[in-house]
Amino acid sequence: MLHMGRKIERIRRLRGMTQTELGEALGITKQAVSKMEQTEQMDDERIKEVAKALGVTDEGLKSFHEERVLYNTINFYEGSGGVSSSSISANNIETLHNFPIEKTIEMFEKLLDKEREKYEKVKKTGK
Repeated sequence: MLHMGRKIERIRRLRGMTQTELGEALGITKQAVSKMEQTEQMDDERIKEVAKALGVTDEGLKSFHEERVLYNTINFYEGSGGVSSSSISANNIETLHNFPIEKTIEMFEKLLDKEREKYEKVKKTGK
């Protein structure tokens, strides 16, 4: 298992959540979230709690790999033309089964919405 804290941090950021917001969802402080994100391993019960707070499955959290999310994004977003069956390797098939595409799309849509909000704000203020 890769560093669990880093996975939590990446998913939290992809979801557009702050440490404070995740802490509120878990009933802990921002500092406790920071410490948790530095923790390499944690027990299954805690993983389930964090996954629920992040809006993902515990299996999705455990198997999260940024490369998989990027693969799914590249191949399933507008203008991508879908997925060529010849471009799917065995590793990518595993990716599709371990991290539901609906959750991947949902995470990136929220991230995209946040970026659009930032763009509109900059566009209006000129800064």
